[in-house]
Amino acid sequence: MEADPDPSRFRDLMLDSEPGFEEVLRCVFGIQDHEARLYVELLEVPDSTVAELADRVDRDRSNVNRGLATLREKGLADRQRRLLDSGGHVYQYRATPPAEARELMHETLNEWAAYVHERIDEFPGQ
Repeated sequence: MEADPDPSRFRDLMLDSEPGFEEVLRCVFGIQDHEARLYVELLEVPDSTVAELADRVDRDRSNVNRGLATLREKGLADRQRRLLDSGGHVYQYRATPPAEARELMHETLNEWAAYVHERIDEFPGQ
């Protein structure tokens, strides 16, 4: 898992009196709007294929593939290979359950806060 909190998004998030789940997700993991939307779609329709997701989010398959790769890299989705009766296979994707995603968010924020605290401690002082 790799997370890259975006400091400018943190600032925006702090200014929003009631940020939504997708906003927090984008901020903490440094993901794009369409990637957060893919995560939500996977929560609603688990075991979706790239083609199904592309139709649901109205994006091309290559864009959806890149978004899913990002979600998998961040620990927010996984994929399973399903064999087709006609031969071959298809990948199906599933979102990391919300409870686990929340825990990942907490861990990521804690790591980022520790990093910021270290930077603060390095400030020259009197």
